[in-house]
Amino acid sequence: MTTVASTKVRKYHLALIGVAMLILLMSLVRIVSGQNDITSSGTFAAALMLAVPIGLAGLGGLWAERAGVVNIGLEGMMVLGTWFAGWAGYQWGFMAALLAGLIAGALGGLIHAVATVTFGVDHIISGVAINLLGPGVTRFLSEVLYKEGTGAGEAGAGITTSPALKSQAPDLSLPLLSSGPDWLGSLERTHWFLLSDLAGILRGLTHGVNVLVILAVLMLPLTFFVLWHTSFGLRLRSAGENPWAAESLGVNVYLIKYVAVVISGAFAGLGGVFLVFVTTKYVEGQTAGRGFIGLAAMIFGNWRPGGLAAGAALFGYADGLQLRSSGAVTSFLLFGAVLLVIYIGVKLRRMLSSGQPAEAVTRGAREYTLVAAAAGGSVVLIWLWMTVDRLPNEFVFITPHVLTLLVLLVASQRLRMPKADGARYRRGEQH
Repeated sequence: MTTVASTKVRKYHLALIGVAMLILLMSLVRIVSGQNDITSSGTFAAALMLAVPIGLAGLGGLWAERAGVVNIGLEGMMVLGTWFAGWAGYQWGFMAALLAGLIAGALGGLIHAVATVTFGVDHIISGVAINLLGPGVTRFLSEVLYKEGTGAGEAGAGITTSPALKSQAPDLSLPLLSSGPDWLGSLERTHWFLLSDLAGILRGLTHGVNVLVILAVLMLPLTFFVLWHTSFGLRLRSAGENPWAAESLGVNVYLIKYVAVVISGAFAGLGGVFLVFVTTKYVEGQTAGRGFIGLAAMIFGNWRPGGLAAGAALFGYADGLQLRSSGAVTSFLLFGAVLLVIYIGVKLRRMLSSGQPAEAVTRGAREYTLVAAAAGGSVVLIWLWMTVDRLPNEFVFITPHVLTLLVLLVASQRLRMPKADGARYRRGEQH
C-alpha cells in the first residue's frame, strides 16, 4: 500500500516538475523569438475554448473504449449535438440547447451500441456509418426546418445555419485572480521573463470563463473517480479487458457496454453543444474533425483522463496560437528543436546508464537510429526557424492536424489499449 501511494506521489511530483519546466521553456522561446503571443492571456483563453470540445470528444472515446467498444463515430455524434443544440437553443435558450445536444449525442451512441453490442457489427464499420449518418441527417433536417417560409427562416436561419441562440451561458471569473483590479493583466504587459508568462497563463485560464468550460473540466476528475474508484468503474473496465471473465463473476457485460457507449455519445454531443455556444448558432461543418482529434488525444493519453487532458490542451494550444498569430507559429520550430534536444539528452543518459550492453543488438541499433533522427530533426528545425520569417498561411492552418499526427507517432511507442477493445463479445462463448 505504501509503495503504491509513494509511486502516485512521485508521478504527481514529476507531472508538476514537467509543467514547470514546460512554462520555463515557453518563456525562453518567447524571449528569444520575440513573439509575446506564445504565453499571452488571449492565446491561453483561446486554447482553453478550443481544447474543451476536443477533450469532451476524447472523454467520449475513453468511456466507450474502456468498456471494449471502439468508437470512431465521435465526429458524427458531435455533429448531431451541434444541430440539435442550435435548433433547441434558438427557441428556448442555452439550457434547452445543452439538454438537446446531450440527448442527440446519446442517441448516436445508442445506435452505435445496438449495432456493435447487440448485432456484432464491426466497430469500425459502425463508427464510419455514424460519421456519414450524422451530417446526412442534420442536412436533411436543415432543409426541412430551416428553409424559406418557416419560422426559423424568418428568424435568420439558412440551409447551413440555425438562428442565433436565444440566450447564452454566463461567464465567470475566478475570485482573487481575475476579479477586481486586473493586476494579472498589468503584470503580463511588463513582458518580464517568467513572471509575465505566468500572469498571462493564469489570466487566460481564469478570466471570463464560460460555465460550460468549468463543467467540462470537472468531467475529467469525475470520470477518473468513477472509472477507477467505484465498483461500477471496475466492472466497466473489466468489460474492456476481459468480458468473458467479467461475465463469469456475474457482471452484465451487455448492459455495461450499452451504458458506456451511450455516455460516450453524450460526451461527444456535449462537445458539439460547446461549439454552438462559441459561435452562438449551429453552422454546418463546424466540428471540423474535432471528433477525430479528440480520439487522437485519448490515444495520446493512453486511455486515461490525465493524459487525455494533456493531449487536448496540446491540440487546443496549437489551434489557439495559429488563430492569434501566424507569426508566433514559427516559434513552434524553435520550441520543437529544443524539445528534441531534451529528448536526445534523456535518451543518451538512459542508454549510457543502462549497463546492459549484452541486450539485443537490434534494439540498441533502433535506439541509436532514433537519437540520430532526432538530432537531424533538431538541426532542420533550427535552420528553418533562422531562415523562415513567416510560414505560409496554408501551413499555419494545418498546424494542429500536423501536430496530431506527430504526437500520435511519438506516443504510439508506449501505448496500452484495453485488451478486449474492439472484440466481438457474445454471452456464454469461450474466448
